[in-house]
Amino acid sequence: MLLSYPDLELFFRLHRTLMFFVNQRLQVFPNQINTPEEFATVSPEVRMKVRDALNANLDLIDTFVDENPGRFSQDELAIVSSWRHLLMGKFYIYRKLKKHTVFLSTTSPSIAYGVLALSKPFEDLTGPNLPVLAGAVLLPFKGLIVYDGLMSRYSISFGAGIRKSLNEAFKAAKARHGIVTSLPMSDVPLPPKTTQPKPTPKTQKTEKTQKKEAKDASLSAVIKLINEFCRKHLNEEYAVLCRKMAEKLGNKRPSPLLQGSPNAWASGIVRAVGGVNFLTDKTQKPYMRSTDIDKHFGIGASTGAAKLAAIRKMLNVHPLDPHWTLPSRLDDNPMVWMLEVDGLIIDIRSASRELQELAFNQGLIPYIPADRRSGG
Repeated sequence: MLLSYPDLELFFRLHRTLMFFVNQRLQVFPNQINTPEEFATVSPEVRMKVRDALNANLDLIDTFVDENPGRFSQDELAIVSSWRHLLMGKFYIYRKLKKHTVFLSTTSPSIAYGVLALSKPFEDLTGPNLPVLAGAVLLPFKGLIVYDGLMSRYSISFGAGIRKSLNEAFKAAKARHGIVTSLPMSDVPLPPKTTQPKPTPKTQKTEKTQKKEAKDASLSAVIKLINEFCRKHLNEEYAVLCRKMAEKLGNKRPSPLLQGSPNAWASGIVRAVGGVNFLTDKTQKPYMRSTDIDKHFGIGASTGAAKLAAIRKMLNVHPLDPHWTLPSRLDDNPMVWMLEVDGLIIDIRSASRELQELAFNQGLIPYIPADRRSGG
């Protein structure tokens, strides 16, 4: 949703006059900008620097209102005065709704803001694929929230794990304060939702309960076999990743672990994790042949290979898969560190510290390499 044309014209008139006033007082760009209308035509880089100067000197808003250089009405000055409650920072442009676009704060706990675009829809600025991480300034305007027309987008792709965490953060934000549509926001959280008392459980187990118990039993059997094998032949690193893979399979609907023997699934899981980490390479430690893995679990090689193929297809597991790499091998796995930045695939380890911290905070890399080397 966009501002109406009269409101859009009013916003730009007030905002450019304030920015021109700030530039005059702070001399961010002295002797280069002579009128508010001229300020509106300068480059976004210039406007951003003046905007940042205002954010560091918000008392200038009170000075502007007192002096009223634009000869605005009291209602118009009240709008400018409300900009003392601006929010400047990084936001996830998370979801487009009918009345506004949701900006999710990167701070914790997350807050969801309903923001109106100005003259162009946000998808024209960010592209259609959300979420997007962007730097922006949010401003109150006539009981609504808008942005100041300047936005810096970070070219970072979000995987399934990050999208899931953002979904959870959005749900939690809505539960706490709803979608905030005016500034400053209220400090009072929403009242908790009332829950209906749980019905008295039936004495006879339902079909759903029976399926859950069967799924839990199959997962428990597979994990027990994996733990015994890793303790005897591999190490705890392998055990942790193999248990994680077993749990992912067990949580699928329906769980594939319900079909076939626990021994076959345990062998397939060890082979899948081992394949990512070159377990069958004689130069590696630990080392083990696939046929020996199958033999230990008491299954044939063809059965182990079939379960391996099924797991790779279901979980999209591939060699050097960052999700299934042993922690001790992360430094040596180039796939962990290759990210898309501004349309180019780069090794994030060669990028700036700021970009590495941003990638780490988004869960795109497991740690910041310099911190690991220094023991941080």
